[in-house]
Amino acid sequence: MTGFTLVIVFVSLVISISLHEMMHAFVGLKLGDTTAQEEGRISLNPLRHIDPFLTIILPIITLVLFHAPVLAAKPVPFNPERVKFDEFGAALIALAGPLTNLGLAAVAGLVLSIAPLDETMTTVWLIFCQLNVGLFVFNMIPIPPLDGSRVLFAVAPEPIQAIMAQLEQFGFVIIFGLIFLVPGFTQVLLNIDNAIIQFLIW
Repeated sequence: MTGFTLVIVFVSLVISISLHEMMHAFVGLKLGDTTAQEEGRISLNPLRHIDPFLTIILPIITLVLFHAPVLAAKPVPFNPERVKFDEFGAALIALAGPLTNLGLAAVAGLVLSIAPLDETMTTVWLIFCQLNVGLFVFNMIPIPPLDGSRVLFAVAPEPIQAIMAQLEQFGFVIIFGLIFLVPGFTQVLLNIDNAIIQFLIW
């Protein structure tokens, strides 16, 4: 990556993650839970959403060890007892983040498809589109604590819910194992990313 590309990736990440987390908190509030609002998470201020380990230290470690940064923002808190629609309400809160990223990617794809852009701005919007598609796909993996797991939990039968609850404490270990130890898993994610990007940019 060039220095310019790294800057665009960093700025895009800050914008995309901040909106992702803010929308979790906003939907939680709309569903009756003020927990995230009380912690100041309905905000575009990226400092509200940064976790020292998950957002800063973890990507540095994974970049050095695996040549690929893995990061996450500070989880948005919610009280399931205060959320409307029980498990489905929790699923809606979870979906808000990834769907925000998909919406941002769709906007970028529209700009790339219809706007007269020079090479620099094409690069900027393409990176923004690719990054948000990547965030959408990754977060929809149905493994705790990723957002997709909340969606699966809402529709899964009780035995599956029980297994998912037991696996949650090992979630990041499982995710790391799939990404770095299971041949082809990352390629599957990339294939899904590319299919969505090709659909959005016409």
